[in-house]
Parts: sequence; structure tokens; C-alpha cells
Amino acid sequence: MKELHQPVLLSEVLSVLAPQPGESYMDLTAGYAGHASEILDVTQNYKDSVLVDRDENAIQVLKARYENRPLRIMKADFYSAVLQEIECGNAFDMILMDFGVSSPQLDRAERGFSFSKDGPLDMRMDQGQDLTAERIVNKWSERDLVEILEKYGEEKPGFAKLIARAIIHGRPWSNTKELGDALAKYGRGGKVHPATRTFQAIRIAVNDELGQIERTLELLPKVLKPGGRVAIITFHSLEDRLVKDWMREASGYGEESEIRILTKKPITAEMQELFINPRARSAKLRAAIKR
Repeated sequence: MKELHQPVLLSEVLSVLAPQPGESYMDLTAGYAGHASEILDVTQNYKDSVLVDRDENAIQVLKARYENRPLRIMKADFYSAVLQEIECGNAFDMILMDFGVSSPQLDRAERGFSFSKDGPLDMRMDQGQDLTAERIVNKWSERDLVEILEKYGEEKPGFAKLIARAIIHGRPWSNTKELGDALAKYGRGGKVHPATRTFQAIRIAVNDELGQIERTLELLPKVLKPGGRVAIITFHSLEDRLVKDWMREASGYGEESEIRILTKKPITAEMQELFINPRARSAKLRAAIKR
């Protein structure tokens, strides 16, 4: 089966999770099973494993791929999925969370994630939710726009206010390329497109990405078996900071700690992978094991 999405840091994930035959696995951001397929090939334990994603397109691909396997496939955000597993008393030998936007989401204009493609202002990972990028850019106040640009786009206050006012004065916005082209005039030099941080901020707000991560991290030990491993891939500093801080806190009580960190420093992609998959350049992998 041709991969729809190139999994990042695949060999590194396999190394830190070290899957063994018979072990159970939960993939909280399964996407198109790039990581999951390799892990399940080793464990061969489909009945005690679960693949989770909130993207309906991914769910349909996963169901078709594993239609003849006793594998649970769950359409949910990862926080809701973890809550459900806790309520059911389930725990796993391995858990993976990959916070990257998948290639099909980025490459398909109709998903609205890319300012380089002419598509609707959508950006929803779960197409069933109400909040869209269109509502944010056309309805939110200047104060709210400044807040997400500072918090999620990591823009300085003055520049965030400049961009927020430009968005408000240009209303109504109807598509991604229109907004991206309008923001291009605010370039400050360098290789990064001026719309990059704005689109990141809007996407994070649409999907409550950081809130989801923060709430889920606190619950992870409850869905890990003793000796269970968790691997987490982040793609920008806001995500990585949350993961790093959680691991430091959860491992900071000596023998009373919930987890032990397996990666002293975040693992990044080798040059060979970057040549094949440039989107891996910002990926960082951290891992821990439950005591």
C-alpha cells in the first residue's frame, strides 16, 4: 500500500519504543499508520491495540487497511481517547503521539492548512467541529487575534497588533491564498514566509492543539503499564516545551516518580531523512518509560 504520509523519525521511534511480540500499542495520532504499521508488524497484537485520529479521512483509510484485523480504530481527539481508555481500565505497553500536521492535510487545498494553495479557510483536523479558520479571521476581535498571534504564533506584541489590524481591515476573507498573499507584504526578511506564524497561530486555535496536549500529558501514566514506553514527536517550540516540562516534572521525584526519561535530549532527524522528507527538519522526539 502506497504511503499517503511519510512518517517522521520512524527508525528513532522504533528504537525508543522497542516493540516486542505480543505487546499492546496505542497510537493517539495514527494518521495513515506510517508508524503504527511498522510497530504492529512487530507486535502482531491487534486485538489489544487501538489507533486514534480525529480526521475522518484518516479513519476511513485505517478502516480499509485493517478491515481484516481485530484492531480498534477510534475517531476522537487524543484527550477524549485517553479519557475513554482510563474509564475502561485499559493500559498499554507503548503509546505514540505525533503532533505534526499530515501531508494529506497540508497538500490538499480543500483542507485549508496552506497559504500557498487556494482553498477555504478551514484548518479543522476534525471536520465535524464548528470552529473554523474562517470564523476566526472574519469574526474574532482584534484583542483575540492579537492574543493568539502572540501566544501561538510567538509574535512580538507590536507586530501581532499590526497583523491583527490587517486581518480586520481586509475582511471578509474567503480563502487561504488570499490571506497569505495579503500578509506577504509584512515580510521582515529571511526565508520564512510572513504568513507562516499567523497560519500556525490560527491552526492551533482552531484545533485547541496546546490545550489538548497539556490535558493529555497529565493522564498518560494512567494508560501506561509498568514498564510501558511513550514516544512524543513535536514540531515547534510551544509543543516541545510542554512535553519537556511534563517529563521533567513527572520524573523529578526519584523512586516516587511516575516516569523515567529515556531521551536526555530530543532526538532529531538525520541528514538522510531530511533529504527524503524535508518536513522532518523541525521534528523532535522525546520518550519516557513508566516506573
